[in-house]
Amino acid sequence: MIKTSFETLQEAFTKEANPQQAQKMAAYMKNNFDFYGVPAGPRRLIYKDLLKAHKKEQKIDWQLLDQAWSSPKRELHYFVCDYLRAMQKWLRYDHIPKLLTYATSNQWWDSIDHFDHILGGIEDSRMNEFMLTLSQSDDFWLRRLAIDHQLGKKDKTNTSLLAQIILNNLGSTEFFINKAIGWSLRDYSKTNPDWVRHFINKHLTELAPLSIREASKYI
Repeated sequence: MIKTSFETLQEAFTKEANPQQAQKMAAYMKNNFDFYGVPAGPRRLIYKDLLKAHKKEQKIDWQLLDQAWSSPKRELHYFVCDYLRAMQKWLRYDHIPKLLTYATSNQWWDSIDHFDHILGGIEDSRMNEFMLTLSQSDDFWLRRLAIDHQLGKKDKTNTSLLAQIILNNLGSTEFFINKAIGWSLRDYSKTNPDWVRHFINKHLTELAPLSIREASKYI
């Protein structure tokens, strides 16, 4: 019987599993997920050739991703994130509903911090409005995604969009939101410190101390 790509992945991870390391990794993630105990480097080696082959084919295997995302093992969720980032140039606006099925389940900061890049990397004129909508979601993880979706864009950062998304989240008491606001500002401060300094001063009484502390690291 021919094995599926998912079965092959599972077998490879099982072979590399380290129960002691798995306990430590689970504890670091507040025991929200089960782990095989495979660190990032060896984990990516397991599916390096698979990603290479799929990039050559220029075709996303959504069935494989669905199977991996349905697994209780966190390394297989990381595989989905790495796969989507590797296939970024073939992601389209029409894929957003599928991507959101992942971003709205198995949620924690480690997966969301992949999906801000994955969704943020989709080139489409409708994305700005979409991110504004996410920034007001009842799901704070999706708001975090929107806040940080321009990380690394440097001088291509849409500052009016960044400002409005942050303004939509001022007053939050959620740690992961206020941390994300600080990160988004800190990242852009490497490109335009004057803009960030002005934004902080303008909203000094509204920004959480954590956001100000993170945003001010390089200015």
